[in-house]
Amino acid sequence: MSEPRTIISFDWAIKTVLRDKANFDVWEGFLSALLKERITVLELLESESNQPDDESKYNRVDLMVKDSRDRQVIIELQYTSEWSFLKRLLYGTSKVVVENLKLGESFSRVKKVISISIVYFDIGKGDDYVYHGTTTFHGIHTKHLLQVREGAAPYLAGKPPASALDENVFPEYYLIPLKRFTDVVADDLDEWLYAFKHTEVLDEFHSYNIDALKEKLAPLKMDEQERKRYEAHMRGMAWSEDVLATAHAKGHAEGRAEGRAEGRAELRDKLSLRGMTPGEIDGLLS
Repeated sequence: MSEPRTIISFDWAIKTVLRDKANFDVWEGFLSALLKERITVLELLESESNQPDDESKYNRVDLMVKDSRDRQVIIELQYTSEWSFLKRLLYGTSKVVVENLKLGESFSRVKKVISISIVYFDIGKGDDYVYHGTTTFHGIHTKHLLQVREGAAPYLAGKPPASALDENVFPEYYLIPLKRFTDVVADDLDEWLYAFKHTEVLDEFHSYNIDALKEKLAPLKMDEQERKRYEAHMRGMAWSEDVLATAHAKGHAEGRAEGRAEGRAELRDKLSLRGMTPGEIDGLLS
């Protein structure tokens, strides 16, 4: 392997540089590799997950994108921690759907939501590093898949368009436990995951727009103040992993949830003593 190019951590990039329209090409490269089609980012959605101030900024961003079939889709992407993971996942996608349908608008204008979670903890038993889930319906007797025809009434007089049969409006979920990635780079998506896991891009990586990741997330582009905040964030992440691992082991050994709650409180106190603001701590623990 060649000499790698160091980049800033992806969770910090979500909080900072990747909210700038000039850097949307980074999102387009990663999303195109994951979804296996060319994705164009149209805008950053202004929701509660995209607040501009540090007190409200979390490891999540909502994007309106256009896919290869010219459909508009909402991408909810987050670099997330363990606390109430599945419940927050459900809440987040539901909130995105509601926030993007104006009061009184027809339900036909509900946008498809794709939720992508990059996780850095053990999400359960499994042997892969990328998981995809959808909402489907199967017969309890035949076990056959129901091909739902959305908006059947307008098509009673004729054949519905193909898109009415193959488009499922329910959210889709991608779960990416980075620690399970084996560092074997076999395709474009693997190049991106290698970069996210190791905060570095190898010279032989050539997937779509990965050069933008290498250039725009370079630590040298940060000014002195931003670099200090980034270094404090990385120290906080290291503390977080150590303390949460200890709390998890304690809670498991004692068979009670208080162990993890105590660890969370202990971590909050330690990060506060190290100069992190309440908003930065909340973002770290979200």
